Amino acid sequence: MGLFDRIWRVIRANINSLVGAAEDPEKILEQSVMDMQEDLVQLRQAVAGAIATQKRSERQCAQSESAASEWYQRAQLALQKGEENLAREALTRRKSYQETASALKAQLEQQSGLVTKLKENMRGLEGKISEARTKKDMYIARARSAKASEKLNEMMGNLNTGSALSAFDRMEEKVMQLEARSEAIAELGTSDLEKKFLSLEGASDVDAELAAMKAQILPGNNAPKLPSGE
Repeated sequence: MGLFDRIWRVIRANINSLVGAAEDPEKILEQSVMDMQEDLVQLRQAVAGAIATQKRSERQCAQSESAASEWYQRAQLALQKGEENLAREALTRRKSYQETASALKAQLEQQSGLVTKLKENMRGLEGKISEARTKKDMYIARARSAKASEKLNEMMGNLNTGSALSAFDRMEEKVMQLEARSEAIAELGTSDLEKKFLSLEGASDVDAELAAMKAQILPGNNAPKLPSGE
């Protein structure tokens, strides 16, 4: 398992533990990102150290190759001068530097692979941190929203909503009763008044009709009245 895979596993475990432990999600998420950032700093330091070692090995390898080449030229010079033993000794030195250069080249291959792997892990961890920051902001926003909803629900639960609504219902019924009484009183008052006027109007019509009938049926009522002396 890679380094950042283990780190991400720990972070997921911390996030999952929030359900069981009554911990602040914001603090846990912030701390998880900080831990990942510290691991990234250490990984960058490791990459820098590995690159520095690789550069030093490259310089040593180049120096060994240069020294081997120089001792070969000296062996040639000694042989030209008839110094065969000196030429043999120079070739021996050249062989020693060649062996050192070969060992350094093998070491460089391993170091190069290590540097490549460390760089990949570093880039992977950087991506994980970027992803974790995005998810952290999202989870924090969701946690804050959940807290706000919880507080609102608690507040609504503490309110005596049932009695308040019942009071409104009672007041509505009382108002409706008052309105009905007012309408009934107004209707009754108007009806009595109308009856009185209708009674008067009806009596006048009956008297007029009765006088007309008398005029038609009783002729004497139509004859002009004579003066009392005649």
